[in-house]
Amino acid sequence: MISQTLLEIERSILSLSIEEQLWLLERIAHQVRERTYTAHKLGDAKYMEEQIAMMALDPDIQVEIAAINQEFVVAEIDGLEGL
Repeated sequence: MISQTLLEIERSILSLSIEEQLWLLERIAHQVRERTYTAHKLGDAKYMEEQIAMMALDPDIQVEIAAINQEFVVAEIDGLEGL
């Protein structure tokens, strides 16, 4: 069922000029695209978090991380950690 408020909005839109209706339509389309994009970004972020969590459990990845940490151990003890 369509709300009374929505019907009032429709009546108000009909009273606008064609230019104003086009402007409003473009604004609504822009907002819908923006909200859709944001929703997809949030979905992608969740997917990426899941992938990173899975990678963290991968033994091969853990070996690589350990090797990288070993390469940078000198940088960690150079006294600059307080900066």
